[in-house]
Amino acid sequence: MSRFQSLTPSQLERTAFIEAFADIYEHSPWIAEQTFDQASGAIPDDIEALHQRMCAQMLGADRARQLALIQAHPDLAGKAALAGQLTAASSAEQAGAGIDACSAEEYARFTALNQAYRQRFGFPFIMAVKGSDRKRILAAFEERLHNTEEQEFARALGEINRIALFRLQAL
Repeated sequence: MSRFQSLTPSQLERTAFIEAFADIYEHSPWIAEQTFDQASGAIPDDIEALHQRMCAQMLGADRARQLALIQAHPDLAGKAALAGQLTAASSAEQAGAGIDACSAEEYARFTALNQAYRQRFGFPFIMAVKGSDRKRILAAFEERLHNTEEQEFARALGEINRIALFRLQAL
């Protein structure tokens, strides 16, 4: 069991809880809201237990809400990254994988793969990039382009949950 270093979730009022956890899932504070509301005052202080509850809220949402969550994620090495418009968490995650240091050729490859992926599936490629690097990410892009839309939708949700765990652990 891992504990948060800078806060104690069980001691937070609803507004403070939502503020602290609103961006664990990219631009989707509804997950923190529902997690708090469903807890009936029993918010866990354990990172993994809180993560499980947040995952349950996200996975229990209807497909339209899940798609909106997927759509809230930026393209890897996309226009938002180049323009400095990523959330602090997304920016740090992409930089940690070396995406911010791409060569012109690598950026062109990311751009082409982002476009191909969005055209095929209708949503951005999602990958928890912590512990990865540009080469592995590009290889995953190419491999996953052969999946079905349902496989990629489920994969995106799984990757989003991994990202959420990493973000919780960073707290």
